Amino acid sequence: MERPTARDFDPAVLKLFDQYVHGQLSRRGFLDGAARYATAGTSAAGLLAALSPTFAEAQQVSPQDARIRTSRIEVPSPQGHGMVKGLLAQPAQAREKVQAVLVVHENRGLNPHIEDVARRFAVEGFTAFAPDALAPLGGYPGDEDKARELFPKLDQARAREDFVAAHGHLVTLAGSAGRVGAVGFCYGGTVVNFLATRLPTLAAGVPFYGGQPTAAEAARIRSPLLLHYAGDDERINAGWPAYEAALKAVGTAFEGHVYPGVQHGFHNDTTPRYDAASAKLAWQRTLAFFRRTLAA
Repeated sequence: MERPTARDFDPAVLKLFDQYVHGQLSRRGFLDGAARYATAGTSAAGLLAALSPTFAEAQQVSPQDARIRTSRIEVPSPQGHGMVKGLLAQPAQAREKVQAVLVVHENRGLNPHIEDVARRFAVEGFTAFAPDALAPLGGYPGDEDKARELFPKLDQARAREDFVAAHGHLVTLAGSAGRVGAVGFCYGGTVVNFLATRLPTLAAGVPFYGGQPTAAEAARIRSPLLLHYAGDDERINAGWPAYEAALKAVGTAFEGHVYPGVQHGFHNDTTPRYDAASAKLAWQRTLAFFRRTLAA
């Protein structure tokens, strides 16, 4: 049986799901709204189930893959929550110093998909560290709904300091080349934009459909950026023109790509919002960008 795609859903249902995923709508609110678009064979609950992640089916790199080695690590974060916990994925046979990438998750914490993304980077020859912002609240709970419920309880100022500490750890990590990039998705894209405003040592940033900083904050950015946006994502895209203008005004090197006809979350291959062609192109661009900027 083929997995559903965004084209299998009414655009209004996709919009409701986006609001639900980002905490603007409760589960009951989604179900009530989606009920208007249910058919004889599909209930509102069925629509929600069909839109929800299927981690096992989408996994690309097994934790036991012989090409990589992974470990759970803890990193001091004195300005954050005291300690950062996450997954470190590295090439198994690295013979020299390796370029490093900080991988920042969506608003559900370090779920199996983001762990898989970290392993994908390791297969490509990078050291990747994927922290779990939910660690102070017990970590990713193994359930997407519970994770979304936890996220508003997180101290976001301290969480951002945790990602600053995670970046610093990668800079000094044994075997690291010292130039560290950051990639993030949705919430993680917003964090990458923040890190670019905060860290002059960030070697490169790749935010996927992330919220933008203010023009005053963007004026501090010196890191080269590769920005990915979904064409059908009014909520996030509304901030892109002003951000683009601010980056041009300060002379920051950047590439911005808007992928037409795709949904917010198009890179996440665990849900129907995934778009294979756009995700593949964005991934290829991301790898090439990191290889170029982190080797400079």
